[in-house]
Amino acid sequence: MYRLYGLETEYGITREDLESVDPVVESMELVRAHRRPFRSDWDYSREDPKQDARGFHAKSLKQDQEEEDFERLDRHRPFTFHQMKSDLMLGNGARFYNDHTHPEYSTPECSSLRDLVAHDRAGERILLACANLRNEALGKTGAVQLYKNNTDFHGHSYGCHDNYLLPRAVPFGQIVAGITPFLVTRQIFAGAGKVGIEDASGHRPGLFQISQRADFIEVELSIDTMHERPIVNTRDEPHADPGLYRRLHLILGDANMSEYATALKVGVTWIVLHLIEQGALLQDALIEQPVAALRQISRDSSLKQTIRLVNGRRITPIEHQRLYLESALKAFPDPDEETRWTLTNWEETLRLLEADPMTLADRLDWVAKKWLLEVFMASEGTGWSDPRLSSLDLEYHNLSPHRGLFCALEAEGKMQRTVDEAAIQKAIEDPPLSTRAGVRGLCVQKFLPEIDRIQWERISFKGTTRDRDLLLDRLFDPDSARAEAERIRHCRKVEEIFSR
Repeated sequence: MYRLYGLETEYGITREDLESVDPVVESMELVRAHRRPFRSDWDYSREDPKQDARGFHAKSLKQDQEEEDFERLDRHRPFTFHQMKSDLMLGNGARFYNDHTHPEYSTPECSSLRDLVAHDRAGERILLACANLRNEALGKTGAVQLYKNNTDFHGHSYGCHDNYLLPRAVPFGQIVAGITPFLVTRQIFAGAGKVGIEDASGHRPGLFQISQRADFIEVELSIDTMHERPIVNTRDEPHADPGLYRRLHLILGDANMSEYATALKVGVTWIVLHLIEQGALLQDALIEQPVAALRQISRDSSLKQTIRLVNGRRITPIEHQRLYLESALKAFPDPDEETRWTLTNWEETLRLLEADPMTLADRLDWVAKKWLLEVFMASEGTGWSDPRLSSLDLEYHNLSPHRGLFCALEAEGKMQRTVDEAAIQKAIEDPPLSTRAGVRGLCVQKFLPEIDRIQWERISFKGTTRDRDLLLDRLFDPDSARAEAERIRHCRKVEEIFSR
């Protein structure tokens, strides 16, 4: 199983100088403010959101009606479909586009946690730069504000999706059985924290939650992503050779500001997927009612309440995570450096969560946010029902270094880092060369005018026939990816790419 993963983050966007905001236009204008090398001719022909990993093609999706409503509204806009999407493939291997009402940044495929965190942070910097350029064009400082979060506190949720390359040979049912219970309790270190309870009817204050997305997860399995959101999404779009690979597309996670939380979330999930590939199904970890347990855990920041397992046993979410940790420690007796970091910090995080969660305020988003809000409540003599807390919650995720509460904590050295600024700046410019993103990013940098269409697994050049497209659907071995990237680097003309 190759170590390959990526993050897709939908950002909240608003205009503080307007009473009424059109998020479609604002997202489009933000993306179009981007000035670095990119290619905008995204090829949608190989994308099929109705292909289900359970082995069938869905006739319809729950969000089809909403998409049709959007389409009717969009007919009145003075933009074409491609103008509204403004779908950019960047020179660093990332994808940046308007997902209708949200600007979305998809990191390039990464083969190390350090690269992934650097490229996730690079996405923040790229969006912030676009917001500054947009504000310049408007002549209004700070008008456009961006939030790396998952809720608008009015009943709407948007996602941060983590993606993993898996062998097609691993049965999907085996993946679902193994990963579902793990994801239910993963939030105890991956949650971003939230004030109140939220659903389609709106927001109700009164308590603190561990996860922003838990309120919006309704079923265990579904191909849909906007209605009946699932713990495990069954969409089967591998962006690779479908006979050999599948992509696990997880939509239940929170958008993390903390580098440590991002690295731990993805690193631990990859380890658990590796266990599943090896056939290590933890029968004693199966949860009786996963969706109900997901919400219960989110609403108990003490982490003391127990959940009921299929075998009748009741355990805490920390004890549940330890079942996976113990299995992983046995499966990796001689781990490489990255796996060792993940196992060590997973174990340490669980230990500290059990002793006193607040000792992790320098590492986990939900703990840092809870600490900030408790300091505010103590100074104001108020409680969790104070309506001002929602605004403070939102500002934790503001990308502005002048307003973002997380940004302030990080600037003061109060949050642990896993990458340095030099790595982030490099990720803004350059793709990771150990994955196929290196080839794709270099093609955008070197041959931008000659690209006709582009997608994750294929680049079509102008004047070439389809069978001479550059195919990347099997390029997952790190050494092969580096060698291909190096070959592209030395090509002076497109023709040289195909003259092997």
